[in-house]
Amino acid sequence: MIKKARLSHTDQIYEIISSFAKKELLLPRSKPDIYEHIRDFFVWEENDKILGCSALHIVWQNLGEIRSLAVRDENQNDGIGRELVLSCLNEARELGLKEVFALTYVPSFFEKLGFCLIDKHQLPRKIWTDCVNCPYFPDCKEQAVIIKIN
Repeated sequence: MIKKARLSHTDQIYEIISSFAKKELLLPRSKPDIYEHIRDFFVWEENDKILGCSALHIVWQNLGEIRSLAVRDENQNDGIGRELVLSCLNEARELGLKEVFALTYVPSFFEKLGFCLIDKHQLPRKIWTDCVNCPYFPDCKEQAVIIKIN
């Protein structure tokens, strides 16, 4: 089930993210980067196997980003991604964030969870620092979605 990631989960998180990065569906993340941000991650674990992961990254005082949302291919459509996003949103609420956004190729997934499409240029420039690692940079193909946290 869902839990906060531990250092021992790093290899499996890296494997899942890398599989999606190879398909150009996620930005790649190095193992050192995952170690550095392990506290951002949630994982769905069953029988010592990580089936999915997501991360809540704090961008600014009132703004967070859901990153690295990935679920193993064989576990797609099992509700794991939904629960990972909800875990990020619950933590955002606990931290006092006012809004959470995501950059995605599948905005409809997030819209089902209450996110709204926005023009990505409305987001702070600070969020674009990771974009240089994207194969589509500077012609971004992702869409921005955002949700207000109550």
